Amino acid sequence: MTDEVIILIAEDDAGHATLIQKNLRRAGLRNPILHFHNGQEVLDFLFRTGSGPQRDPGRSYLLVLDIRMPKVDGIEVLRRIKADPELRKLPVTMLTTTEDPNEIERCHMLGCSNYVTKPVDYNKFIEAIRQLGLFFTIVQVPSI
Repeated sequence: MTDEVIILIAEDDAGHATLIQKNLRRAGLRNPILHFHNGQEVLDFLFRTGSGPQRDPGRSYLLVLDIRMPKVDGIEVLRRIKADPELRKLPVTMLTTTEDPNEIERCHMLGCSNYVTKPVDYNKFIEAIRQLGLFFTIVQVPSI
């Protein structure tokens, strides 16, 4: 993955967001990381609405998306992204505590790229993020 790819993290738990960022860095990622606290913030960024930061057209982004978030949940965020002709190319990794097979299938049917379960155990959570970071170093990401 080149330095141009910006990693977007949509995670309402500040502790989890910090751990994700720290362990992506430990995995060797030096890409810019933007953190969003709820689904509406990330939608405003991607669809270039609202008064906050907005994406730059032609840039490459990769989204790490929690399912359980305030305002707009991750599944709805995923649905809106994948329904948009331009944004549907955006790789989306669902990162959640939910292991419900129906929810996993629903996310894949909506077009998520990956579904990673957050382990409850702290050390396993850190290792899962590190491995995700290693994966991000090799994945090719289109611009949107």
